[in-house]
Amino acid sequence: MDGRRHRRDWYDSAGPIAVEGGIKARSRRGSIGSTWWSRRFIDILERICDKGRLSRGRSYARKGQVLAIDLAAGEVRASVQGSRPRPYEVVIRIEAYDEERWSAIEEGIAAQAVHRARLLAGEMPPEIEELFASMGIDLFPRDLDMECSCPDWGFPCKHLSAVLYLLAESFDDDPFLVLAWRGRTRERLLGSLAAEPAAGGVPEVADVPFAERLADFYAPGATAHRPERRPVTVTPDLLARLFPPPAEVAGPLMEAYRRLGNAEPS
Repeated sequence: MDGRRHRRDWYDSAGPIAVEGGIKARSRRGSIGSTWWSRRFIDILERICDKGRLSRGRSYARKGQVLAIDLAAGEVRASVQGSRPRPYEVVIRIEAYDEERWSAIEEGIAAQAVHRARLLAGEMPPEIEELFASMGIDLFPRDLDMECSCPDWGFPCKHLSAVLYLLAESFDDDPFLVLAWRGRTRERLLGSLAAEPAAGGVPEVADVPFAERLADFYAPGATAHRPERRPVTVTPDLLARLFPPPAEVAGPLMEAYRRLGNAEPS
């Protein structure tokens, strides 16, 4: 019998060493992943990876054989306890987008008030995948550069598969991990979106120096008893300053302000 085949048979039949405190998948049977974004990732995996190895990977994920997962821009590193005393080291890489590309992505998100509002609320809008595609880039990876220190030459091995499934489940808990893997953390993205005015949002209001307003600063507006007093002009800028519109309705509300400001007094 070929020695290499014999070693492979022994390796495949040997059960993993049980560990305590490993990361266990919440799903105990069936598919893993409950949100649209985690299922999108799983669908890609199941299309490009061997189903048998993915099945064994799910078993590893549910047993808690994955000891640790560390996600950074463009890279996931994990440690998985297999059948040998020393845990196997796993690395999964994708393309992380640079600052120039992320600036364009953030501008695209800010231009869509609903996308911006949902992200600021901690949600992942389904349309964001289309936004990425319109820029010629992918939100979810089509190709994964994967490595494992185990002797199994199958691809992906069950250790890689276990990490991939747990990664998908972590996306359920925090959709911003999908974006962090692409190179933008939750803090950076939300900070940029919070600072970026939405399309059609509140315009800048001119700040007139006090010295130029001395002549009429104390002049009151008209009242029922003193109709000869100069009335206060209601402008869209004034309304926006007094009642700042929420981001998700900034466009329609500013249009209402403009109509009110242009309305003839009755």
